[in-house]
Amino acid sequence: MSRHLEVGERAVGTEALHGGSTAEMRRLTIGTRDGGTRDLVLRSFVDPFHVERAEDWLDREAGALTLLAGTGVPAPALVAVDPAAAHCEYPSLLMTHLAGRTVLDDEGLETRVPLLARQLVAIHAVPPGERPRGYVALTTADTVVVPKGADAAVWAAAIDVIRRPAPPYEGRFLHRDFQPGNVLFDVAPSGSAGARITGVVDWAATSWGPADLDVAHCSTNLALLHGPAWGQRFAEAYEEAGGVLAAATSERLYWRVRDALACSEEVRLVARPWREAGRAELTTRAVEERLDTYVTALMDALG
Repeated sequence: MSRHLEVGERAVGTEALHGGSTAEMRRLTIGTRDGGTRDLVLRSFVDPFHVERAEDWLDREAGALTLLAGTGVPAPALVAVDPAAAHCEYPSLLMTHLAGRTVLDDEGLETRVPLLARQLVAIHAVPPGERPRGYVALTTADTVVVPKGADAAVWAAAIDVIRRPAPPYEGRFLHRDFQPGNVLFDVAPSGSAGARITGVVDWAATSWGPADLDVAHCSTNLALLHGPAWGQRFAEAYEEAGGVLAAATSERLYWRVRDALACSEEVRLVARPWREAGRAELTTRAVEERLDTYVTALMDALG
């Protein structure tokens, strides 16, 4: 890290950042020549499962941060990357620190959802200098985990939806994990009335694919965090913000259901960081029940 600091700068403090599920994050306080400080963030993949995939993820994140510089999308600036751990103990990426914090509370959601939608429209408008790799589906019809007590017929019908070939689509630059946990807000002390987005983080899964897929992913997360109705509301907000989704209802259903069913395989992993962030009521079982309700709502509305 020291090789990438300005002359006369040095690290004077570190602080662990919490809330991530795939990497260790540290805020590094850098002492500057004039006696002040600035912050950087070090992102390191330490778990063996993630270390195996880190080179691809960090290459993609470094490419995305380079591409986004100057676009108006509030992403960190790349400082340095060591995807193969040639210099660091673990594969790591060093970037600038962004102000703001994630907000996962129900309060103020009516204000934040349109902001999230407008931000995602702006991300999809970014013209990629070099097209990233195609999206990965993340689930198959044979790996879906049906929640206990779910309506077997509804879930069987939903699984049949993703047995079909993927619909044709116009490709877009995708974040691929755009959801409240990866968006930073500056929220007024009195609540969310004056909220604004200060940053979008975790660009390691950037891909090329349909806008519907990013919208579906954020919709699923909102449905599980705040209630199934918010999953439907986000898609509406995306179109209200100028975003374009698939014209056919069957195509919208395909992408929306595909992401929801992918979440069925990792409910425990999804719920844990939310509880650690203060949403203690979001037990694995509670999130499973919301997922079941959301899938049923999708099949009722679009199926």
